[in-house]
Amino acid sequence: MAASGRVHLLLLLMSVPFCLCTVQGLKAPTPGPVNNVPVAPAVAAMTQPRRATGWKLAEEQSCRDDLTRLCPKHTWSNNLAVLECLQDRKEETEIAVDCNHLLWNYKLNLTMDPKFESVAMEICKSTITEIKECSEEERGKGYLVSCLVDHRGNITEYQCHQYITKMTSIVFSDYRLICGFMDKCREDINTLRCGSINVGEKDIHSQGEVIACLEKALVREAEQQDQAHPIREECKKSIMRVAELSSDDFHLDRFLYFSCREDRERFCENTQAGEGKVYKCLFSHKFEEAMSEKCREALTTRQKLITQDYKVSYSLTKACKADLRKHRCNLDTNMPRAREARLSYLLLCLESAVHRGRTVSEDCQGEMLEYRRMLIEDFSLSPEIVLHCRGEIETHCSGLHRKGRTLHCLMRVGRGDKGSTVDGLCQSAVRRCTLSNSLLLDPILYKKCQGDAARLCHTHGWNETSELMPPGAVFSCLYRHAYRTEEQGRRLSRDCKVEVQRILHQRALDVKLDPDLQKRCLTDLGKWCSDKTGTGQELECLQDHLEDLLSGCGEVVGNLTELQSEDIHIEALLIRACQPVIQSHCHDVSDNQVDTGDVMECLVQNKHQKEMNSKCTVGVTHFQLIQMKDFRFSYKFKMACKEDVLKLCPNIKKKVDVVICLSTTVRNDTLQDVKEQRVSLKCRKQLRVEELEMSEDIRLEPELYDVCKTDIGRLCSNVVFGNAQMMECLKERKKQLSQQCHQRVFKLQEGEMLDPELDYQLMRVCKQMIKRFCTDVDAKNMLQCLKQNKNSELMDPKCKQMITKRQITQNTDYRLNPILRKACKADIPKFCQPILNKASDDSELEGQVIGCLKLKYADQRLSPDCEDQIRVILQESALDYRLDPQLQIHCAEEIPGLCAEEAVAQEQTGQVEECLKANLLKIKHDLCKKEVLNMLKESKADVFVDPVLHTACALDLKHQCAAVTPGRGRQMSCLLESLQDKRVRLQPECKKRLQDRMDMWSYAAKVAPAEGFSDLAMQVMTSPSKNYILFIISLGVIVLFLVGLLCGRITKRVTRELKDR
Repeated sequence: MAASGRVHLLLLLMSVPFCLCTVQGLKAPTPGPVNNVPVAPAVAAMTQPRRATGWKLAEEQSCRDDLTRLCPKHTWSNNLAVLECLQDRKEETEIAVDCNHLLWNYKLNLTMDPKFESVAMEICKSTITEIKECSEEERGKGYLVSCLVDHRGNITEYQCHQYITKMTSIVFSDYRLICGFMDKCREDINTLRCGSINVGEKDIHSQGEVIACLEKALVREAEQQDQAHPIREECKKSIMRVAELSSDDFHLDRFLYFSCREDRERFCENTQAGEGKVYKCLFSHKFEEAMSEKCREALTTRQKLITQDYKVSYSLTKACKADLRKHRCNLDTNMPRAREARLSYLLLCLESAVHRGRTVSEDCQGEMLEYRRMLIEDFSLSPEIVLHCRGEIETHCSGLHRKGRTLHCLMRVGRGDKGSTVDGLCQSAVRRCTLSNSLLLDPILYKKCQGDAARLCHTHGWNETSELMPPGAVFSCLYRHAYRTEEQGRRLSRDCKVEVQRILHQRALDVKLDPDLQKRCLTDLGKWCSDKTGTGQELECLQDHLEDLLSGCGEVVGNLTELQSEDIHIEALLIRACQPVIQSHCHDVSDNQVDTGDVMECLVQNKHQKEMNSKCTVGVTHFQLIQMKDFRFSYKFKMACKEDVLKLCPNIKKKVDVVICLSTTVRNDTLQDVKEQRVSLKCRKQLRVEELEMSEDIRLEPELYDVCKTDIGRLCSNVVFGNAQMMECLKERKKQLSQQCHQRVFKLQEGEMLDPELDYQLMRVCKQMIKRFCTDVDAKNMLQCLKQNKNSELMDPKCKQMITKRQITQNTDYRLNPILRKACKADIPKFCQPILNKASDDSELEGQVIGCLKLKYADQRLSPDCEDQIRVILQESALDYRLDPQLQIHCAEEIPGLCAEEAVAQEQTGQVEECLKANLLKIKHDLCKKEVLNMLKESKADVFVDPVLHTACALDLKHQCAAVTPGRGRQMSCLLESLQDKRVRLQPECKKRLQDRMDMWSYAAKVAPAEGFSDLAMQVMTSPSKNYILFIISLGVIVLFLVGLLCGRITKRVTRELKDR
């Protein structure tokens, strides 16, 4: 409590704050004449020791008259209030010389009084500890308080902040009280004759004019004006530092404060001081008719300082500090500090971050727009234009300084509108200014969008009398709001949106309408696109060669392509060519006020409709191919998966690689049954769209296309791209492909079988059948559903043919049948390991593993799940020999030789298999004969895998074997027993077929005896004479037992007799 009381007492008696630091080289005046001006008694008294309590400025006789005349009586008891009142007086109001000297000596003595440093140490104790620079300052010289003033923006302690704020307002009343300023700028002050450093030569409280004089000299030097004096570097830093320290409160800029005091009351009466708010208010009214010329000049000087160092703007520094650090806009070690701090450089850096989709805070973007407006409103704030366009301004554009008219005039001169030319340096300066501030200056755009810009982009300085067009940052803001959805809100008016789209359409149509693109891509246009002279062809050519472009050109073309992906209407030629399709199939999305990639997605989905013409097809395909070069070119994909890509697939740029990366992550998470997928739901949905689009054209999968390009030319030269036709051609000629291409196609098929929705041809051909039979089926089970309904009378023949193709593919390798692979996960390595040891990862096993499992099925050794899947495969292949790869390979001669008529039948119902069985004795090749015998063995195991026999005996199975559980040969045994039972009368066809099968099995047993005990047991269990055989075997075992028992008794008796002897 004692310490707190002392602080409050000192604050009260010493007027709370004061001075920055001891002014080196300037001693406190002592009583005596100063420049022949007698020192008032009060001044002399001021230098004498006083009690720490009770003395007040209001009691001094030298200031009594001025105090009574200028200051309210309630302020007299507070020294600080008196001091502020007298030094903030109106400019035309003079105060007595003795009072001036009293105030000066009072402030100077306070500066040198160590008590104030001790007060600061008590009040700001925690703050000093937090600010490392201040805690290390030498004590007793005033440096501590100076450091606190420098860091006052970081002070959070209320009392300390109040103390330092008040002290700053006192110190800034005279440059000589600012620590080190006079020492660093003494020489420049004298050279430039900016004022006196001696007390009494000039109104002491107008010493802010000295700083203003130095600031103007600094601006003249930057503009390289004639006879501009070069200011020393250390003084430059001090000038900019003072301007920075005075950035939050316009009272601290003494010259501007006195110059604009009346203007502040006129324009910004209700604007609260602090945080640079008064500065911003005055800047916005700078060109008002009622603004005084002296204030306008002072404001312009301060704006020019801001363009040299952004920190002179408190609001910009505060709003953008974090963003500048985040996007490394002021950390370029290769750039001189002076340029690094330039406003234009930093604004370009931040705008570039916005265009790349990086996050920049809304407050910072609002400040960026304000200062862009400021730069383009007043050409004199751009030193390059002042330096290089002086002659053009005097000749053609004099008298047009206000509201950006000069810059607009220079642009018209540059276009030749006034019948004259512009110097190259001037033209470059104007172009740099306009390109950095405006995408395309357009009066209609300005007129239609000024209300939206003010409402959405905080450009409150725009008004109806301005000839100025929107700055680039404003246009970027308008563009972003033009493509907001209803859910996002705050959208553009329809008229403004139309104009924004018009400008983008024009720029995309002709590269010459985008000066930045033309300038950066001049070399690449000549190298790659010299023969492309048609409308829009240059840009398409640059997009085609995106990987080959120079970095600057590639960046510009990439940015424009990214814009096109969001709004396809920018592609005016494509929209014109695709109008019939849009009207027929995409009208619901094309009529939307906001297009976020929906129209292009619709065009891709309807790429093969009858309304689609060749121009539209080429245009859509071109855009798809361009999108594969960078995932950012797919707007919907970019917006849905941006965060997932940064997290899971960093440093990957190509869209196909990003899709593979994300798809692999989704697949792994699915297989591992993780609780929470790493890829977000919205990204997974859009990823599916991208995968489906890529499956339509082999060129959309560059790696596959590159390795198969030779095979395409050799085997599929007559097939057109698109509709997955080229991919289908390669699949059908898989055995003729080169090794690399074959491996890629196999991997592709493996993915399609795992996810049939990616099989474009299957989904296209069977689209209606899917709607009919598989509406509620999960996409991953789509092929399984179609196979189950393949033989339905309602099945479309083309779809049935496509299903058969996919079945043939699946049966070539178990890896292409995910359901079988999962069901037989344990059986395959258990029974078929020798086959797996010989297999390679990227080539088919030609049905060997499935053939192995079939034999084990006949032996009834498979697990239940695997047995169910093999039974299905046996049933399918028994109806169509093409589904049995091993049979096709080994019986390649026998099928056309013995069963030619059956093989060419359009509908396969097992005729070829029956033919081969019937001609078993005529088959010469052992491998083919073995395959046919295996078929007989498999059919013996289960009647269901013999469709001909099953059809013939369906009625008998129902009547005679209804109680018998299907599977493991039980129903086949039932039929054979019924055949032997004379009491049972089977259907004639069933009886005939069964007799034929028995004859075949008998022959098979002769030519292919059992290979082991398991085969022998199987033959016995499935034999028609099973009971007789089992009876004979049992009888033999009993006889053998009895013989053994008898022999044992005899040998035991003989042994006993021998012992008795």
